[in-house]
Amino acid sequence: MEIYIVRHGKTVWNAAGLLQGSVDIELNEAGRELAGRTGENLESISFDKIYSSPLIRAYETACLIRGHRNIPIIRDERLKELCFGVNEGKNFKELLADETNNFHYFFDRPELYQAPEGGEDFETISKRAAKFMQEVIEPQADKLSRIMIVGHGALNKALMRHVRKNELQDYWAGGLQKNCSVSIIEYEGGQYQILEEGKLFYHIQ
Repeated sequence: MEIYIVRHGKTVWNAAGLLQGSVDIELNEAGRELAGRTGENLESISFDKIYSSPLIRAYETACLIRGHRNIPIIRDERLKELCFGVNEGKNFKELLADETNNFHYFFDRPELYQAPEGGEDFETISKRAAKFMQEVIEPQADKLSRIMIVGHGALNKALMRHVRKNELQDYWAGGLQKNCSVSIIEYEGGQYQILEEGKLFYHIQ
C-alpha cells in the first residue's frame, strides 16, 4: 500500500506569521490555488480513501485535491495539529527568538520543548499519530492500494516518526513540509519504506 502524506495549503495565519495549531483557521486564496493545482497534477493517480484532519484548512485541502473524483474523505480527530495552548495566534518569529519561551526550542532542540499552558508536547502528538497508523491504516494494508492523509506540519512529522522509529531529537528529520507538499511511503509486510519526501505537485512561479 502506498501512503501519500500531504500538508494543508497556506492559510490566513500562515501569511500573517501567526502560530496555529488546534485553532481552526481557513485557507487563503493562495492556499486554495496550490491545493487545486496539486489536485490537478494528482488526477491520474487513483486513491481508495483520503483521511483528513477535521480542521478546515486540512479538510478543504483534501476536498480541493480530490476535486470531482468519487473518493471518500474520512476526518479523524487524531490527525489534528499539535495544540500550542496559550501560544496560539502569537507571532511565530517572535516566539522562536524569545529564549525565555519553550517555543524557542521547537525546531532546533525538540527534545527540550515543553508544552505551554493548555498545549501538547511532541510525545503526546507522536502517540496519537502512531495510534492512528496502527489502528486505521496498517490493518488495511492488504485491502487498499493507495491512500492519502492530509494533515499539518507537526502532525505529519509525528506520522513520519512512527514510520522512521526515530528519537525525539530527530523529530524534524527531512525538514518541515512545504504547504501542499507530499511525502510518499510504502507499507508492505509490516515494514515502511520512504519513497519520496516533500515532493511538490505544483510549480512555484
